[in-house]
Amino acid sequence: MKAQNEQRTGLLYGFAAYGMWGLVPLFWPLLKPAQALEILAHRMVWSLAVVVVLLCAMRRWGWIRELLRQPRKLALTALAATVITVNWGVYIWAVNAGHVVEASLGYFINPLVSIGIGVLLLGERLRPAQWAAVGIAVAAVVVLAIGYGRLPWISLVLAFSFGTYGLIKKKINLGGVESLAAETAVQFLPALGYLLWLSTQDELAFGHEGTGHAALLAATGLVTALPLVCFGAAAIRVPLSTLGLLQYLAPVFQFALGVLYFHEAMPPERWAGFALVWAALALLTWDALRAARRARAGLAAAPKAPAGSARTPAREPA
Repeated sequence: MKAQNEQRTGLLYGFAAYGMWGLVPLFWPLLKPAQALEILAHRMVWSLAVVVVLLCAMRRWGWIRELLRQPRKLALTALAATVITVNWGVYIWAVNAGHVVEASLGYFINPLVSIGIGVLLLGERLRPAQWAAVGIAVAAVVVLAIGYGRLPWISLVLAFSFGTYGLIKKKINLGGVESLAAETAVQFLPALGYLLWLSTQDELAFGHEGTGHAALLAATGLVTALPLVCFGAAAIRVPLSTLGLLQYLAPVFQFALGVLYFHEAMPPERWAGFALVWAALALLTWDALRAARRARAGLAAAPKAPAGSARTPAREPA
């Protein structure tokens, strides 16, 4: 019963995390007339403030000393901060420039990009269904490029930057709040310097558009940190396969907002491209669920060790 309650709580946290990520396109337009780069800089500065408060509440500081002793991890953290800066900046600009649907496509194709990164950089081998899904996704990009009259570069930048970010995070192996603290610490001084420079040029929106607007800019820290905290709470309570399915909620919400709320154009060729992406994701999800069922069946069928026999202790993942 306790396990069921924990899983139910985890699902609620998961819905909250991906729901907030899915509805965030409603937030960025509220920050106009601030430009995308100023919004991005505020997000970096205020996110660090929020995660420092969270770390104080959790009394979780030991990881800093350990990180500082590992130059390779520090370099990877700086690289992760750079990559996520690109991702955040392009996404904020895309939403405020009226490209919500194209931005949502980036997060639809992100799982397929992650598979490609696994094959090219990690030497992973794909099952036939995964190869088929990747092939369908490539065809989708071609169809969308024809429909847009150009490559859907916003989607590709978002997908590849987030896929690369995930790969780097896997190598760093820090918790969600800790890694956000490390990355925003790297971002903080350049972001603060940029805001001070804008102020000297009399181009800073913060403080010149009223108290409410300034409060919204400061709230970018909460908008960044809260979904991450909810995601962390979900990740320890529900299976990874369930989280993998929940991740599609965010781009679904973003796509729906782009079409129904922002009234972005969706000509037939764009619908065709999205339909191919969704078909690839459906195939990928079916294959992942089938592989998980086979793995569980294999474990259930494996012979159990006789009572009293020595057992090898479990090892932490490398």
